[in-house]
Amino acid sequence: MKVHLIRKQTIELFAIRHSNSKSSFVLWLNTLKYADWKIPEDIQATYGSADLLGRGSNRVVFNIGGNNYRMICKYGFGNRVVHLFIMWIGTHAEYTRLCSNNEQFTVSAY
Repeated sequence: MKVHLIRKQTIELFAIRHSNSKSSFVLWLNTLKYADWKIPEDIQATYGSADLLGRGSNRVVFNIGGNNYRMICKYGFGNRVVHLFIMWIGTHAEYTRLCSNNEQFTVSAY
C-alpha cells in the first residue's frame, strides 16, 4: 500500500531550523514515495535503521542523517493506504532525553 505522510510541512520547518538535516530528509522523503507497505515490518525493510516501538503504540522511530536526527511517527494501516503521522522530530541528543523520560511512546509535539 502507498504511504500518505501527514504533515510533511513539519519536516520542512524542521529542516529550515536545522539546515544540515535538509538533504537527509529529502532522501528520506524520496524513498517514501516508492514505499509499498502491507505490514509494519515492511517499514523496516524500506528503512533498515527504523525501530518499531512496542507497547501497542503503532510507532516507528526513523534514524535520519546518519543517526544525527530522529523522527517518531505513528502509523495506521487502512484499506488502500498507510497513514504516517509525524509525532516528533529532534536531534539524537533530544531523543535520548525523551527516552530517558520514557516519553517516546506518548509524545505528540505536532
